[in-house]
Amino acid sequence: MTLRDIGRSVGNAVFQRVGRAASRMQESRPLPADLLESDDAYLVVFDAPGATGSDVQVRFADGAVLVRVDRFREFHEGYGMVFPGRGMSLDGEVELPADADVDPTAANATLTDAGTLQVRIPKESAEEES
Repeated sequence: MTLRDIGRSVGNAVFQRVGRAASRMQESRPLPADLLESDDAYLVVFDAPGATGSDVQVRFADGAVLVRVDRFREFHEGYGMVFPGRGMSLDGEVELPADADVDPTAANATLTDAGTLQVRIPKESAEEES
């Protein structure tokens, strides 16, 4: 084994550890989200890059929108993993205002091609007026 081989081996080990740490760090942070309000609904927008529809779980509990994204890494033929830096299990939570009167059973979620998850929760009073 040459000095160059040793250096490459040490470099790869460092990259793998740093990548795993970055991945765990990303998984421990909540998904970035915005809460918007209109006259008839609340809209919660999460950044979920790299997610597909089957990766996403959306729930409503105790006045909050809860999101879980379990992403999977694509296999790239002829390549090996050197730096696994993307978190694979990501969570997000957004609490609606305490006085929000919503119908979570009428909510819908849409995942855009750009990796934005939009969860629309209609207001109860807006549905009764319609």
